[in-house]
Amino acid sequence: MTTVGTGAATTTGPSPVKGWLAVLAVTLGIFSLMTSELLPVGLLTPVGQALGVSQGTAGLMVTVPGLVAAVSAPLVTVATGHIDRRIVLVVLIGLMGAANLASAFATSFTVVLVARFLIGLSVGGFWSIAGGIALRLVPARHVARATAVIFGGVETASVLGVPSGTLIGDLSGWRTAFAAVGILGLVSLACMLFFMPRVPAGRTVTFSALPQVFRGNAGVRVGIALTFLVITGHFLAYTFVRPILQGDGVADSSIGVLLLTFGVAGICGNFIAGALVTHHLRRCVMGISVVLTAAMAVLALADTGAFSAGAILVLWGLGYGAVPVTFQSWILDAAPDATEAATSLYVSAFNLSIALGALLGGFAVDGIGTTSVLWAGAALTVLALFVVGGVRRSVPVQ
Repeated sequence: MTTVGTGAATTTGPSPVKGWLAVLAVTLGIFSLMTSELLPVGLLTPVGQALGVSQGTAGLMVTVPGLVAAVSAPLVTVATGHIDRRIVLVVLIGLMGAANLASAFATSFTVVLVARFLIGLSVGGFWSIAGGIALRLVPARHVARATAVIFGGVETASVLGVPSGTLIGDLSGWRTAFAAVGILGLVSLACMLFFMPRVPAGRTVTFSALPQVFRGNAGVRVGIALTFLVITGHFLAYTFVRPILQGDGVADSSIGVLLLTFGVAGICGNFIAGALVTHHLRRCVMGISVVLTAAMAVLALADTGAFSAGAILVLWGLGYGAVPVTFQSWILDAAPDATEAATSLYVSAFNLSIALGALLGGFAVDGIGTTSVLWAGAALTVLALFVVGGVRRSVPVQ
């Protein structure tokens, strides 16, 4: 997207304390949204049984918001280009909260899918706007750290929000889990209303830079390709991790705890990658490819119980936890002068890949068998290793 006007902070700058409270409110919002998008991963079986659909069909709860978010990321940014960003974010998070509460009381799968559509609209627009809002909230010297905190909401939701929601669902039912995420979204709405200042739209955004940055920057093209392979491969398998574990004989009562273990490992993977990515970006991508491929292949081959499944999920979590910070760093490193356009492409590719992975996984589960998604996911993630190795000269990253 082309940016007209700087939209920079004023010379006096906002108050650090108030600015950081606003940053934390936005972080809570994006954590709520991404947890909401991915929550069905751990609840496919109970939702499908309650509403009378197959596990493959239930996977549409992940596919639909992913597809909608991929489209809404640039569209909402352009359509709301002249509206106060605080108002836009509050409306989007409120829409998410209401949609989750509607899901909690739904009596048909159609109602759930409509709610998931609205969640996708919220996710794409909120993430795209929130990614660059730190500049307007905190003094210039804190912008990089505040941006990292906001994106940390995406990472934490991916590796911790879903397991926590699954645990709530196992203890109190899937409707309670959806309601809890909806209430969390409304809490973040209240925090943004209370702590966030007015953020007048200081930019006019157009679509023209999107094809320009994609066509003219090999690093961005490679980053999008890597995102597609790794995220599609991961969610092709991870969306159906619950029926996979059930098929291996793991008790329902243990699955929430195992996914929470995955989440804790993912947070560790995020910090490990954060410490290495500045000087070893290419190696981090290669390591992610190897670890994810190995985890899925071992889970497909091994006769697992709760303990061995937990060990494999720790490995898987370490690999996936490193993905958001590593791939975001790749995109920013590839396009330092067009970060907003490149990030918009990345957000779209990330969410489209979530949707495509869940969709392909649903076809595989219903048509071939549950274990097939592990092999298909591993095949995609291992391709990323060859992509990184094949562009060593054309894309000069560390």
